[in-house]
Amino acid sequence: MAFLSATLATVLGTLAALALTQRFRGKLLFSGMIYAPLVMPEVITGLSLLLLFVAVEIERGFWTIVLAHTTLTLCFVAVVVHARLVTFDKSLQEAAMDLGCPPLRTFLTITLPLIWPAVASGWMLAFALSLDDLVIASFVTGPGATTLPLRIYSEVRLGVKPEINAVCTIMIAVVALGLIVASLLTKRSASRSLGARV
Repeated sequence: MAFLSATLATVLGTLAALALTQRFRGKLLFSGMIYAPLVMPEVITGLSLLLLFVAVEIERGFWTIVLAHTTLTLCFVAVVVHARLVTFDKSLQEAAMDLGCPPLRTFLTITLPLIWPAVASGWMLAFALSLDDLVIASFVTGPGATTLPLRIYSEVRLGVKPEINAVCTIMIAVVALGLIVASLLTKRSASRSLGARV
């Protein structure tokens, strides 16, 4: 669930960040809708999504959790990618389009490689938030689906078992491994860019 919702949130958040860099009517309203989940309590978000799913008669389960987590994490991705796009040199895009490159190809060959670290950071942030979420998942989950935090919470209420300790240790080890790999990749790319300048 976390992988799928983080991927959807990254795609939609990147598109939203690209839209926020353009001028159009209703930009203030659009940015308010994008940034609203950042300041809204998770309980209110979960209850609102529950009422929405009940009103449109969607059966709660796997897909409602994915949609809820996508809604929650999309704004975080948009903020991270938008921060990179604000400092982005747009003359590179303009030069590519002046030379006859269509907009989609310009985005794929020029813009995306330059903003890729922000997109990857947004995906990792969305994945971590989705994997960690307990409040919203407790509102929108159904009888056929449960998340790991919900399972851990329900088991801990009855007493801490060795299985819970093992799962938590594995999660900490995976996060630590991810941090080490990200640190090594960052250090490697920094040394490459320093070598290219020399």
